[in-house]
This record gives sequence, C-alpha cells and structure tokens, in this order.
Amino acid sequence: APAARPAPVLAPSARARNWDEYRVLAGQRIVAANPNLTYTGLVPEPLLAIPVLEVDLNRDGSVRRVSVQRQPSQAHDTVQIAIDAVHRAAPFGDVSHLPQPWRFSEVFLFRDDRRFKPRALDL
Repeated sequence: APAARPAPVLAPSARARNWDEYRVLAGQRIVAANPNLTYTGLVPEPLLAIPVLEVDLNRDGSVRRVSVQRQPSQAHDTVQIAIDAVHRAAPFGDVSHLPQPWRFSEVFLFRDDRRFKPRALDL
C-alpha cells in the first residue's frame, strides 16, 4: 500500500474585511488543505455532483457545525468528501470582527473523477 501523505502545513489565514472576502479565503484554504482532491481551471459540463454546505464557525474560525444545504441526486459520497475537506482546512481565521451569524456557504463543483472546485474560486 502507498504511504500516507502528511497533511499540508497551512499558513495562518488572512484577515478578511467582509464575508465575500472571507468566503474566497476559505475556498483557497480548502484547496490548499486538499491538494489531491481539488482541481483548477475551467469547470466541466456536466458536473458529477454539486453539494452545498453551510459552515458555522466559532469566533476563532474553527468549525462549530457543518450542515448540508443541498444533497446531490447522484454521487452521494461527494457530500462526505466535501465535509471532510472543510474540516481539514479549519480553522479558517478569526471572524469576531465580522457580523454575526458567523457562517458561510460553499458550493462544491465535482468532476467525474470526484475532484472538486469551490464555487467561491470560480467567480
């Protein structure tokens, strides 16, 4: 069996001025924490699955709760892949200076090979 790769070392999160910036920084952090599960470049059509997660945060940016806002009709395993990716990327950075509720949503754009791109990085 191949040796397990060590988890990437993530730099401290930058301070976002608003929730739109925070979401982009969170998307970048999710990609950095999951290099073998993500892709860059154009989003293919059709996509395999598009799960949507809502991430509730503690004031320090740690994950308090992840809930599923949209379950794809196929490839149900992509939801757990996305949830695990969020947890690997945490903490996302201090949110105490941002308006409450401390939460953001992310759309995960999955290709057929089950690699994803956060929608925040595709805008």
